[in-house]
Amino acid sequence: MSRSQFPRAREGRTADRKTSNRKALSQNFIADPSIARGIVAASGVGPVDLVVEVGPGDGALTRPLLDRARRVVAYEKDRHFAERLRSRLGHHPRFQCRLGDFRDARAPDEPFAVVANAPFAITTDIVRWCLAARTLTAATLVVQREFARKHTGDYGRWSRLTVAHWPTWHFDLGTRIDRAKFRPVPAVDAAVLHLTRRPEPLLPEAALEDYRDLVDLGFSGVGGSLSASLRRAVPARLAARACAEAGIARDAPVGLVAPDRWIALYAVLTR
Repeated sequence: MSRSQFPRAREGRTADRKTSNRKALSQNFIADPSIARGIVAASGVGPVDLVVEVGPGDGALTRPLLDRARRVVAYEKDRHFAERLRSRLGHHPRFQCRLGDFRDARAPDEPFAVVANAPFAITTDIVRWCLAARTLTAATLVVQREFARKHTGDYGRWSRLTVAHWPTWHFDLGTRIDRAKFRPVPAVDAAVLHLTRRPEPLLPEAALEDYRDLVDLGFSGVGGSLSASLRRAVPARLAARACAEAGIARDAPVGLVAPDRWIALYAVLTR
């Protein structure tokens, strides 16, 4: 099968790429310094690293980041918090606080890491920004625990976003954080989501766009299974044979297909 048959699915990605509405954002700040230190330690940043921090707020993560990183650039949308952080840490030669929305920021030209305890309302936007940043090496994000579990396969299901980027990124579930550790207290617990760029992609660079077209096709929701969705673009017999060779049950719902099976399916279809 030639890759040219996959682009039928691309029309489904337009809405998927849209960012959420820019609305009033609330943020839950980490109230326990030991939790903040643990998050920074788990990020693995060290003295050679440039770190971009999203939504520093009162600086709970900023201070331990400055103890470890070579340089920290923070993006804070709220002028009140930006000015307060500048007054407290602006003297630090390795710190810069930029007033503005992180989602509008340009990624650094050099390798960098992201650390964030950002508003839950824009978590998906932040993850998408990170996955699109070509020089990003890793991201450590405090998110709703349900979000972290959903995108790391912890429910036994896999999200479209994770499957699409699996060839180039690890998605790992980190520490659970009790909601009582935040102020104000949110309605749900949080967790750390780790994104780590793979040293070597599981697919060649030239294949990634077509692979993601296949993922879009599979997640189109037609027919109730991955095999049924594939039949929009390939003959039923080929779809069934390809799924069988990739170790995917004919009636497997798309969300239950593990990312490595998707890569195997792509390999079969593009032989």
